[in-house]
Amino acid sequence: MTQEEMKLRTKQFALRVIRLVESLPNTKTANVIGNQLLRSGTSVEADYGASCRAKSTADFVHKLSIVEEQADESIYWMELLVDGKLIKESLLEKLMDEANQILSIVVSSIKTSKEKRNPQSQIPNPKSL
Repeated sequence: MTQEEMKLRTKQFALRVIRLVESLPNTKTANVIGNQLLRSGTSVEADYGASCRAKSTADFVHKLSIVEEQADESIYWMELLVDGKLIKESLLEKLMDEANQILSIVVSSIKTSKEKRNPQSQIPNPKSL
């Protein structure tokens, strides 16, 4: 997946989170959880965009780690909405699946970037033979 495709995907995710939060019941609990979800869900896109402008591999990994945290947090808040019976699970299945997919892509990108930055030696350790 290209950076542009991922930018679009994270933007669509943010827009879907916005629509979800706007549809929540107007209760104190839904407002608090909704505000948290709105922050984390929209941060996924903003922080991914920042990672694309990283100045080094280390900076890229650091910024992607923030995306990972925000995606994971978004999943948590959506689970809380379901567990708190504020919204039916069936209405969140696709959005939660998208959050999990984004999280998986980001984690994989972090792992790949770390491996490129610190490649393992191809020379076997004689003590391990």
